[in-house]
Amino acid sequence: MVRGGYLLAKALHDKNIKNVFTLAGGFCNPALEGFKDHQMPVINCPHEQIAGHLADGHTRITREPSVCLVGPEGFANAIPAMMEAWGERSPVIFITGSSTLKRKGSGGFKEIDDVSMAEPITKYSFCVTDGSRIKEFVDRAYRIAVSGYPGPVHLSIPVDIMFSSFPENIGDEERPFLKHTNYKPKAWPEPVILNNCIDIISKSRRPIIIAGHGIWWSKSETDLAKFAKELKIPIFNVPYHQKVLGEETKEMMGLADIHQYQPSKWAFNNCDCVIMIGARLDNQMNFGNPPLFPQSLTLICINGSDEEIQLNRSADFLLLSDPAAFFKETLANNKIYQNNFESDWLDKNLKLRFEWVNKTITDLKTNTSTPSWKKGVIHPLQLAIEVMETMKDGNHLVFDGGNTHFWSEIASNLVAQNGKNLSHIMHPGSFSLLGVGVSLAVSLKRTNPKDTVVLISGDGAFLSGGLSIEVAFQEKLPIIVVIDNNGGLDCISQQQERMFNSGSHFATDFRDIPFHEMFIGLGGYGELVTDKTQIKSALNRAISSGKTACINVKTRGQISPIVAATADKRDKSSIE
Repeated sequence: MVRGGYLLAKALHDKNIKNVFTLAGGFCNPALEGFKDHQMPVINCPHEQIAGHLADGHTRITREPSVCLVGPEGFANAIPAMMEAWGERSPVIFITGSSTLKRKGSGGFKEIDDVSMAEPITKYSFCVTDGSRIKEFVDRAYRIAVSGYPGPVHLSIPVDIMFSSFPENIGDEERPFLKHTNYKPKAWPEPVILNNCIDIISKSRRPIIIAGHGIWWSKSETDLAKFAKELKIPIFNVPYHQKVLGEETKEMMGLADIHQYQPSKWAFNNCDCVIMIGARLDNQMNFGNPPLFPQSLTLICINGSDEEIQLNRSADFLLLSDPAAFFKETLANNKIYQNNFESDWLDKNLKLRFEWVNKTITDLKTNTSTPSWKKGVIHPLQLAIEVMETMKDGNHLVFDGGNTHFWSEIASNLVAQNGKNLSHIMHPGSFSLLGVGVSLAVSLKRTNPKDTVVLISGDGAFLSGGLSIEVAFQEKLPIIVVIDNNGGLDCISQQQERMFNSGSHFATDFRDIPFHEMFIGLGGYGELVTDKTQIKSALNRAISSGKTACINVKTRGQISPIVAATADKRDKSSIE
């Protein structure tokens, strides 16, 4: 006889789950004993939100589900991480050790309706009401999480079921579920619809590709690169999602964002066919409408699940297909090679990218040379460029914050044009949730222990999630944290100054916080930087220290292009 928590651990072990994150609590003890018995690594975190972000980070990197285990009150703390995973389509399995089933609805100890709370931001949320069905529900949750349109799921295991005893092999004779991982079903394109899609693409003159989350989760980035290379089609990456291709793919232009990567505006206005693969026509894409997408072009959306494709109903043409299947079947059709593409279409996009990079760097040097800039004062874009130029090819980068995120996004395009080829580039997802940076950086270091991992974080973002740095110390995972310290929530301050009649900002300032001394106190390395000439040498010293380190960089807040564009009128308070 074994406890219900043991059955839960065994079911997850059978699914080949390799990462479990928790803040250990009494409600979850039987499951923790099960994880221990199955020799499954468990990371004890200082806060449930951090546990959720670490599970999300590991899931994004490995593209395999991880588990976040919390108690009932801890579930409330984990909701922001659940929301972040939902925005990134990250198949994290959230499990709550919940109040007793026996007294459900009568005010049991720490009783909350966690199932209903999780339902809007997960693909599946359910309470296990019979311990003999634990394995069944784990299998169901796992399959829903990874199939089709991936995303987080939630299981609530009442504490009386967690602690009750059951035969170890209970439910094994049942047929409606599989104990082990199995092939993930994929949508294959319907031949007639695919042929119609190929016809549209072949007849276009200037097509572009917009690649989204579906490319990453279907592990089809290599197929995307081959498709674009053979047909010479420019690729753009959806905003708020990690870069799907590196600089070895010359067809990779940059963000599909007219503010952070301005050449994309020219591409949108001059192309006649947009092939959007694995992405949503959401607010980032102006819901498929003008002026982002002119009415003159044909908008094709290709998605791997029906639930995802329903979000793209404003497209001109829809194709239900796994991205890799679409690339394979299209390249196997001779018709695609008999296209009408303009021979210099890709070259025009490459030329504009080159010109934009040079102009942006020139403008930065010009602006920071004016009398209003004191010698040595650091621009946030300059900080990001200096950090990335110091890093080596194959290093991993994370950025987190408001304007810090936006400036770092621009910088990553600039240094890439000049040959820098970083590995993972990660950041907050579509909800722009501050404070995920440290957790993502720790996840990268844990999955790539021999590599250098650097986080560029705004001071506000670090204050939101900086407590998670303890995991880096506890697990001996040295990361480098570069703080863009402008003394407040600069992204919001800049909006307020353009919106408020007084032209001032309010409730967005911080005191002068010695972040570097905090790291020293925890046993790490810390250094204060106040001059732009000090950035590279300070970063090199931090990397050489072999410790979890903080480079606290005093910068001058500067509004980023995307914030300027969305706060250009006093009656506009934010992105609409």
